[in-house]
Amino acid sequence: MRINWGTGIVIAIALFMSFILYFVIKVQSNSKYDNELVVEEYYKHDSKYQTEINQLQSAQNLAHKPTFTTTEKGVLVAFPAEYEATKIKGKVSLYRPSNKKFDFEIPISFSDSNPTLLIPKLNLVDGRWDITMEWQYDGKSYMSKETLYL
Repeated sequence: MRINWGTGIVIAIALFMSFILYFVIKVQSNSKYDNELVVEEYYKHDSKYQTEINQLQSAQNLAHKPTFTTTEKGVLVAFPAEYEATKIKGKVSLYRPSNKKFDFEIPISFSDSNPTLLIPKLNLVDGRWDITMEWQYDGKSYMSKETLYL
């Protein structure tokens, strides 16, 4: 049997389509290739984007900003000394881009008048962490974002 150019092209296209289809099925069925959304309820999150931008801008305009530092014990979130610890309210969200199961959120609370918060190392896995801190002070909302590598 002799194969002409037309038949060869059709066979090549069919093999290529089979190859692509094989990988699509493999990626969809294997849990190793996780394809989740970055944020649950994406559209709800997107509608609040302007508020988030305003909070980020407010935090940027501050003369003294909170800092995020990695230590042996974990991640230390420190507010400048001029802030009263009792007036600071909010939450710290830790997002792990590689695995949604490691994401968690903690409220901002201080044990004494020193406005520092320690996130223990035992809660954190080595690698990249995106930290978002939403906080209020004297009725004004702020947001600080930081990326840390442990």
